[in-house]
Amino acid sequence: MSEPEAVARAEVVERAQEIIGYRFRDPDLLVAALTHSSIADHRLQSNERLEFFGDAVLGMVICQELYTRFPDLLEGELTKIKSSVVSRNTCADASRAMGLPELLFLGKGMAGRSRLPNSLAAAVFEALIAAIHLDGGGLTEARRFILEQMESRITEAADSEHQNNFKSQLQQHAQKVLNGTPLYELLDEQGPDHSKCFEVCVMIHGRRFGSAWGPSKKEAEQKAAYNALCELHLRGAGDAAKSEAPCVEEAESDVGKTPAS
Repeated sequence: MSEPEAVARAEVVERAQEIIGYRFRDPDLLVAALTHSSIADHRLQSNERLEFFGDAVLGMVICQELYTRFPDLLEGELTKIKSSVVSRNTCADASRAMGLPELLFLGKGMAGRSRLPNSLAAAVFEALIAAIHLDGGGLTEARRFILEQMESRITEAADSEHQNNFKSQLQQHAQKVLNGTPLYELLDEQGPDHSKCFEVCVMIHGRRFGSAWGPSKKEAEQKAAYNALCELHLRGAGDAAKSEAPCVEEAESDVGKTPAS
């Protein structure tokens, strides 16, 4: 490595440490985390192995944070939030917000691109997590780094999931306020096998709320939960799902037709 290259690398290392808020005992780990396979002599010298490790640490930290922060959410709901937070797009967004892609050591073919793929941006974020962990910062420093970048994204993902999951909202309200559990009842189904429509209602302590139709049982249950929320004045009543079957007419028009293969 020439002297100008060494100076440039040292500057990148210093800038990276300032951005992530961590001083490396072994700067070579940081260099490895920033090295893309396009410039490495061998892929073992790139950040791919660190990305693999960092992905696991990221998942564990996020899972623990969600488990602690949302004690009332079920496993399925926690999984949806986690999947959003640790997704490639979310990691790439966090990486770009920090300016990490600009710090990558890239081969000539990659360096000329105006915008790097999300996969590369996400990879350097995860590789840095592993580098911090392995350098001696351990889980404490890795967790600090992750949550500094992901705190707001966890909140956004949780809010988005909660706003769109009416069954979850109803269950939380029923358990906390009504001291009961929502029970969903299938009332009717219409249409041919390949295009059925389902009517579902929800009951809490024997009280039956307005039914709703949907092209699947799950969607009908979500709409029925929404109707219950409206009747409980937790949602705008004017937006309640109609009790008629909006998909029945369409389903009946398909009777006699051959399902698409």
